[in-house]
Amino acid sequence: MNETWTLPRADDFHVHLRQDEDLPLYAREAARHFARVLVMPNLVPPVRTSQEVSAYLEAILCAAPDLHPLMAFKLSPDLTDSNIHELAKVGAVAGKVYPEGVTTHSENGVQDLRQIGHLLPAMENHALVVCCHGEKPGIFCLDREEAFLEEFSEVAAAHPQTRFVLEHVSTAAAVRRVAELGPNVAATITLHHLEITLDDVIGGNLRPHLFCKPVAKRASDRQALRKAAFSGNPKFFFGSDSAPHRMDRKECASGCAGVYSMPVALEGLAEVFDAANARERLGHFVAGFGADFYGLPRTTQTVTLIRDPWTVPAVVDGVVPYRAGETLAWRIQG
Repeated sequence: MNETWTLPRADDFHVHLRQDEDLPLYAREAARHFARVLVMPNLVPPVRTSQEVSAYLEAILCAAPDLHPLMAFKLSPDLTDSNIHELAKVGAVAGKVYPEGVTTHSENGVQDLRQIGHLLPAMENHALVVCCHGEKPGIFCLDREEAFLEEFSEVAAAHPQTRFVLEHVSTAAAVRRVAELGPNVAATITLHHLEITLDDVIGGNLRPHLFCKPVAKRASDRQALRKAAFSGNPKFFFGSDSAPHRMDRKECASGCAGVYSMPVALEGLAEVFDAANARERLGHFVAGFGADFYGLPRTTQTVTLIRDPWTVPAVVDGVVPYRAGETLAWRIQG
């Protein structure tokens, strides 16, 4: 019989489910793979108000009734304490900070994290997490994350009772800083940043389906991310940043940033942790530390993986998925 591996059913603390006719496709895919998902608010227009959070949640549940979405809103300087109160009342769990122009639909974002400082007491009072896309606008792309760390550290240290997540960390510098900061700071790590470097994206032929923000960095950065993920440090947990874009939005003169890892996320992580002899750490990484940080109960559901090689489809719902055409050793049983 093939080897099996049972894990707690995973949470994903960073997903993009899109909107309109695309939403049902990606929401149902998420429901097949994860117990809970933190849904990003960078739609067009962005999700900013309690009414918009409620409407988006209703649309997600209509598309995928078995999914448990955790809702986020775009956190911007023009919101008020009253807005934060109303957002918490409708069940939002996080506010997302987008620096201006650094990623998909980040127009009208902040130039500096300190611009939302006046809202942090209200975020703390309502036990809402501040999620940060950690890149500094106007900086050379490989240096944006490291440049963001100064203001991030200052704000997080000044508000020790407010919880901050530095999303999809991609550099050794970010890993070090998160580890050094207080218990109110954590970080998510993606599957693709654990596996690829910039060489995979542009070192040979241009591979647009590996182009993401923040861009994959150096091998030394990847090694630091792996060390953090395998360490058992509860400050680091899984957020896929699964970001589907249809083929015509990727294979063009001005392609969108985003890696669609949802269809292979848990299987890919199993392969990475298994190869590193860190199997005992995967359960906490995908279904423990994130829930603890967000103040959620850990899942009581389980999922079983089976060692049974399979080939990732070339296209899933109009999108080229991460590791398309490659063979993965593990698959989800059933």
